[in-house]
Amino acid sequence: MTQADTSAKKTRELKRGLHSRHLQMIAIGGAIGTGLFLGSGGTISQAGPGGALLAYAAIGIMVLFVMQSLGELSTHLPVAGSFHTYGSRYVSPAFGFAMGWNYWFNWAITLAAELVAAGVIMSFWLPDVPSWIWAAVFLALLTGLNFLSARAFGEGEFWFSAIKVTAVLLFLILSVLMIAGIIGGRSPGFSNWTTGEAPFVGGWMSIISVFMIAGFSFQGTELVGVAAGESKDPRRDMPRAIRTVFWRIMLFYIGAIVVIGFLLPYTDPSLLASADNNDITASPFTLVFERAGIAVAASVMNAVILTAILSAGNSGLYASTRMLYSMAKDGTAPKLFARLNERGVPVMALIATALIGLFGFLTEVMGDGAAYTWLINVSGLSGFIVWIGIAWCHFRFRRAYVRQGHDVANLPYRAPLFPVGPIIALIILIVVVAGQNIEAVADGRVMEVASAYIGLPVFLLVWGIYRFVKGPASGLVPLESVDVGGLEIAPKD
Repeated sequence: MTQADTSAKKTRELKRGLHSRHLQMIAIGGAIGTGLFLGSGGTISQAGPGGALLAYAAIGIMVLFVMQSLGELSTHLPVAGSFHTYGSRYVSPAFGFAMGWNYWFNWAITLAAELVAAGVIMSFWLPDVPSWIWAAVFLALLTGLNFLSARAFGEGEFWFSAIKVTAVLLFLILSVLMIAGIIGGRSPGFSNWTTGEAPFVGGWMSIISVFMIAGFSFQGTELVGVAAGESKDPRRDMPRAIRTVFWRIMLFYIGAIVVIGFLLPYTDPSLLASADNNDITASPFTLVFERAGIAVAASVMNAVILTAILSAGNSGLYASTRMLYSMAKDGTAPKLFARLNERGVPVMALIATALIGLFGFLTEVMGDGAAYTWLINVSGLSGFIVWIGIAWCHFRFRRAYVRQGHDVANLPYRAPLFPVGPIIALIILIVVVAGQNIEAVADGRVMEVASAYIGLPVFLLVWGIYRFVKGPASGLVPLESVDVGGLEIAPKD
């Protein structure tokens, strides 16, 4: 091999261009979206302020355990394939195969959903412009950011997330001032926490229903695990992101639920409308801003929610591209998708993912929407399946690591509550997945049950087919044979 060939080979690798601030904003941005800005009102309407608070706190604790598991795995082995690689190494090649394709499809279809939502948001200002035009503009923008480099993606995500974080902090500050009676007139005190059935409304079934909604709201925090594969110093930056991001997200969600519970009664019809109709003007954030005297509150929140949508699309396009690239390198996807350009971007994987997102969007705007709905339903449980996979991979990794004679003190980051953390996370996640639409199951509404749970049998089918085709070699890896080797990354300035 000539010196020129060697040099070219060295340049065709993923570039570790993401800094600590990028990783933290990627994790924050993945969790703060329409679930907070619009869905939070619906949860209070359904379960009351106390029920919503209890549900979000319980899910938040579960997410903490999942993130701690991810922190241990991704600091020891910081690779772009992340969940696909961990599943293949620590559980079985068949499980890793299913995890990888599940995650890629989830975010590729989520990209389509964000394109649809962006078109709806833009109609608030420009109702006469067809939504497909905005979808094309935003898809080109996000694909362009990801095409430039990992750092360009990180910078885009940093600023998208910064806008969302600023909006939430401003909301919390204004809300506290209104609760104290400093602005917006007389303080409501605790009246909204004691009126009617408050603070707990509808009994345990309402809380369980909100439990599911809260789980969807937190999805996206695991994106930081994929980004670890292009972090400049994952051994330093990943633990920092894991430790700080969780508490910031909990502050935003728990803080928002508390202040909305003080300022708006659960009987306010606007709270339910914000979740059911995606009505910006009925968002609890919009209502609070308006009562604080901000006349353009609806336009402000529309802009913030558009930013949230672009952030989710940006992160999803990045994560699914890296997942497809990793699978191609491992031979579980066509080798075409392992090609990198000179900036270390897997361009073919990026184009394929963008095209799937565009296809999903077209099934919504060109057809009757039925195909699009089923695509979304298939990906509905994907995030929870990935979280289950993270907890299971961590449990088996640590057991294999110890059984093979290694000292856990040598791990760059250790999940502090092992094995309790991943076990509790697994139990809660299984409850969440099983209870997706328990009311439809109880009432025998077959189509609703199929719609809610279709993602699970699809995942199991992919897992089973790979296991059948590849035979015993793709089965559960014995703990003694698990590859627990790490990846040393020299910090780069």
